[in-house]
Amino acid sequence: MNNHCFGPAHILLPDERIPLGQWACIACDQFTSDYAYWKQAEALTAGVPSALHLVLPEAYLGTAEAERRTAAIPTAMREYRETVLTRAVDGYVYVERTEQSGRVRQGLVGVVDLEAYSYEKGALPLVRPSENTVVERIPPRMAVRRGASLELPHVMMLADDAGQTLVEPVGAAKARLRPLYEGELMLGGGHIAGWAVEDPALLEQIDRAVAALQSREGFDAKYPQAAGGAPMALAVGDGNHSLATAKACWEALKPTLPPEQQKTHPARWCLAEVCNVHSPAIEIEPIHRVLFGTKADTVLLALIAWSDLHGLGLHTGPGAQSFTIQGRQYRCGFHFDSPAEPLTVGTIEAFLADFLQSRPEVKVDYIHGKAAVEQLCAQKGAVGLLLPPFDKGDIFKGVVLGGVLPRKTFSMGHAEEKRYYLEARAIV
Repeated sequence: MNNHCFGPAHILLPDERIPLGQWACIACDQFTSDYAYWKQAEALTAGVPSALHLVLPEAYLGTAEAERRTAAIPTAMREYRETVLTRAVDGYVYVERTEQSGRVRQGLVGVVDLEAYSYEKGALPLVRPSENTVVERIPPRMAVRRGASLELPHVMMLADDAGQTLVEPVGAAKARLRPLYEGELMLGGGHIAGWAVEDPALLEQIDRAVAALQSREGFDAKYPQAAGGAPMALAVGDGNHSLATAKACWEALKPTLPPEQQKTHPARWCLAEVCNVHSPAIEIEPIHRVLFGTKADTVLLALIAWSDLHGLGLHTGPGAQSFTIQGRQYRCGFHFDSPAEPLTVGTIEAFLADFLQSRPEVKVDYIHGKAAVEQLCAQKGAVGLLLPPFDKGDIFKGVVLGGVLPRKTFSMGHAEEKRYYLEARAIV
């Protein structure tokens, strides 16, 4: 391996006779309150090889089923390594995923160097989480990974690659790549296809693109306000807690290894898919805030006082950061002239931290979609804080200039469009 934050790997795939709709299953952190979904998935994969038997759906956390599955996963992994995962790619897997909109999301599956990633507050590595990491979510996943001989990723990384240097050139060359799989995913997951990227010229091209993305020159040109700071190459778009789990396991293992093994041990890397945030198929939507147990005029008066206290210049005319307060019979747009954070969501979250601390009776929820917020305000008397459309470049701007983004800042597509477990890699 080179010293780049993202690189090629020995990637394992199931026997080509195993149906794709049976093998691949959705990320473990989806449908966490929908047991019916996972029961359907279990019925589809009963007694046959499936990635579902190698992961722990978080819907089962805290149940006897979680204990049973966690205990069974290592045995299934060893068996699958010998009898199911009979194909391999030495390089990358180029992926095309057709979304519900009909758009095709391009991705490149390789490995992230965990030495180039950290979820610690204040850390400035090449690979950074886009949102805060909830450390309490890591131990249940570590319980699975500690005994695992394989990893299957649902991590999706984002590259700020306006020049389309990394993923798109591979897609342009797919006609000369070896096809690996194509078909429909389980339970409405849509269409997916994958190709092996093993050609030395393409591998070298990817290597150069990654080197440029993590270079000082590239970073300073993209983020002049942060010029001279620690470069950043990739941001975690989805699956940060899975990546954080891999990191935690690696940090626990590393001291037990001699220095030479620390440089080459397979657990140092984590399989992930990289997408270009500038792709038309990557949809980033704001997550709005909805308050229950209060009124719009109460929120407005508190916001005015808070803005005056911190000198943020709240007003109804044009300004640096815009948002809307929505009540049952009230709606008005506002701006901050001198915001507290790089992104509107950060300034609103700073206000809510103070507002909610002094009002324990008020509850907050995080809602996708403007129409859903308006419905809650009209029918439940809630108060909505509607955030502006999310500029995709704001993900990197917010992370570079303000550290990780506030929790529940944005969403990437519908639940069925999350990454499915498909490719695998040995980690022991």
